[in-house]
Amino acid sequence: MPILYFLITLVVITLLSSIRVLKEYERGVIFLLGRFSGVRGPGLIFLIPLFERMSIITLRTVTMEIPSQKIITKDNVSIDIAAVAYYKVVDPQKSIISIENVYLAVNQISQTTVRNVVGQFMLDQFLSETKSINDKIKDVIDQHTEPWGVQVTAVEIKDVVLPENMQRAMAKEAEAERERRAKIVAAEGELQAAQKLGEAADMMALHPVALQLRTLQTMAEISIEKNSTIIFPAQFMTTVQEAIKTISADSKQ
Repeated sequence: MPILYFLITLVVITLLSSIRVLKEYERGVIFLLGRFSGVRGPGLIFLIPLFERMSIITLRTVTMEIPSQKIITKDNVSIDIAAVAYYKVVDPQKSIISIENVYLAVNQISQTTVRNVVGQFMLDQFLSETKSINDKIKDVIDQHTEPWGVQVTAVEIKDVVLPENMQRAMAKEAEAERERRAKIVAAEGELQAAQKLGEAADMMALHPVALQLRTLQTMAEISIEKNSTIIFPAQFMTTVQEAIKTISADSKQ
């Protein structure tokens, strides 16, 4: 009887150990006597005791850090770049049979690809075309990982560290560019002001009274402040000079 109980207990334990439950995002790659026999899941999975083995693969998107590494651009500038890649397994069979460690393989090919792709661009191109470079890196990595049953969904460069001397040079360049734009804006303002003043002068030449009204308005604005400034309008000085000339001419006669 004790032997019978032992055998029954052993059978029950074996049967229980052969039952697996896979989550919605998991798949089981089954091997029967070492040979691939299929992919199962999700849900309740029953394995033939002693004959079948299962490797579990997750189908969720994996976020993988690409370590910071030194890269020399096409114009011989050394920069440090850190990136992040997103990938997921789309073929569980290939991800188990074709490659030993999917995560390690994707990580290594990602580092190599980032160095190779970024090295093809000059620094200014890299900084201004980051989005297209990200897409190019993703496409190259995806071509390498496709035989492994892995799809790379996105690659993003998240950090770029420039040498200090390059940062200072770029800061000076940006400052000079801002000064250039400021001078251009100021010159354009002067040009527009000169054009408007010319138009105003032409208008006042046609209407002399307008100049006198403008003079009176300026005098009114000045008189608001408490000061002892004496203003002689240009028209007044002209009238005085004409009066003096007239008196001198009469006295000569």
